[in-house]
Amino acid sequence: MVNLTQESMVQVQGLVKRYGNFTAVNGVEFSVQKGEVFGLLGPNGAGKTTTIEMLVGLRKPDEGTALLAGYDIKKDINKVKEVIGVQLQSTSLFELLKVEEILHLYASFYPNHINIEQLVSDMLLTEKRKDRVKGLSGGQKQRLAIALALIHDPKVVFLDEPTTGLDPQARRTLWDIVLRLKERGKTVILSTHYMDEAHVLCDRIGIMDRGELIALDTPSNLVKQLQSSSTIEFHVTNPPEKESFLELDGVKEVGIRDKLVQLYTDELQKSLTALIHYTSLHNVTIEELQTRSATLEDVFIHMTGRSLRES
Repeated sequence: MVNLTQESMVQVQGLVKRYGNFTAVNGVEFSVQKGEVFGLLGPNGAGKTTTIEMLVGLRKPDEGTALLAGYDIKKDINKVKEVIGVQLQSTSLFELLKVEEILHLYASFYPNHINIEQLVSDMLLTEKRKDRVKGLSGGQKQRLAIALALIHDPKVVFLDEPTTGLDPQARRTLWDIVLRLKERGKTVILSTHYMDEAHVLCDRIGIMDRGELIALDTPSNLVKQLQSSSTIEFHVTNPPEKESFLELDGVKEVGIRDKLVQLYTDELQKSLTALIHYTSLHNVTIEELQTRSATLEDVFIHMTGRSLRES
């Protein structure tokens, strides 16, 4: 249980959200330190967005509460809104306003705001400052949404699936922006279903599945829980029983989903040799074989039996 004190920038205790008989978030608890980038990783529908919406005051928890910069989300929601910045998964912007116009508009909502020209530069929007919002690309609109979340210099920044639907270059640009926020000491809570994004950006990760927080640690420690450094993947038309692969030299864990087989090992060469010998001996045909380092995707599969992309 997370004890609610003034020490952490964000402290979440027992959050629950129900919709009729469906529990979208079930007893989620975690804390986030000042200057930390904390990730909520999980497939679509895992409860990440609902958790964030409760923390920022858009949904009322059925149970539990949280402190943000010392303010209770149930008792002090107006104070909470003063110290947070929020970029939601779906942000509606004034399409006919120019970039600098919408930034000045949002700045007028707060008693104090940061330098708008510097903010435009930080978000790589200088060349677009005179353009109307409707003419921006998806990545530029996301950067503008983040700029609007930062305009009052919040202590805690929420980014909900900030790179969904963006091309690889636009995603990398947003990654750089998040890393610069970290350098400036901002506390960031980021939700994503991209394992590479979570691994690159987050100091710690809470893995969510079906409304529950099922693991919480640093990316490297989560991968270490697999007790294997490499993954061998291949397809088999009729996969044999899991136990037959567990008998191969070096194999510590086996995952089988449909025709996809994943072997986790710390001795890659030894396991590959044993696999080739096994398939030859038992007349098993394997296809699309590849090897790679173990990832957060493997952690999720190991814990749930499903891929992050299955939702």
